Amino acid sequence: MKRLLHVLFAVAVALAMVQVGTQAHFQLVEPAPWINLDNLGNPQKVGPCGGNPNGDNDAILSGIVTEVTGGSKLHLKIQETIFHSGHYRVALSVNSRNELPADPTAVEKYTDRGLYSVWGVIQSPPQIPILADGLFRHYPEGDQRASFRPATPMDPWEADIPIPNINCEKCTLQVLQFMADHVYNQPGGYSYHHCADLKITADPSKPIDDRWPQQMSDD
Repeated sequence: MKRLLHVLFAVAVALAMVQVGTQAHFQLVEPAPWINLDNLGNPQKVGPCGGNPNGDNDAILSGIVTEVTGGSKLHLKIQETIFHSGHYRVALSVNSRNELPADPTAVEKYTDRGLYSVWGVIQSPPQIPILADGLFRHYPEGDQRASFRPATPMDPWEADIPIPNINCEKCTLQVLQFMADHVYNQPGGYSYHHCADLKITADPSKPIDDRWPQQMSDD
């Protein structure tokens, strides 16, 4: 009986180590996220914007709305806190987060550890409401694992994201990390999610981008 308990304990520890080793995390540094995050960037699994699984986020709301000029570029800065191979995608919703696209379609494989992602579909060129896709593609080097926590912080990922020339009192910018070679999470699938609230004011010297929906009035 004692031997059986020792075996079960060892299996449990091994499974826990596998689970920890296959997690990835990132912080949205710029623009400021809609919720307050911990040092790993949690909570970030639940789509489309992270947050608590039960949907009760009142206690962690940041209240920050970033003001942006339409037709310009928004600086994006991401800090990956636990390395994982994959890429990032940026999307924008005008009226509702329901306008945000589904997580990337994954090509999957079965392994002795269960169902894993191989890679995710990247839109090229990106289609509305996606602003940029396939950003910061990175994969392990040499004998590195597909997921690990670096001994020292990784350099942040940075890019300038084109913003449509529209008027939007409160839009949602979604930043999504797709993870290759990753077990299917519940919740979140193969993606981690962050969002930022934006107030976009159109540049009057440029035409309005009518490919995007107009923001509906609350009246």
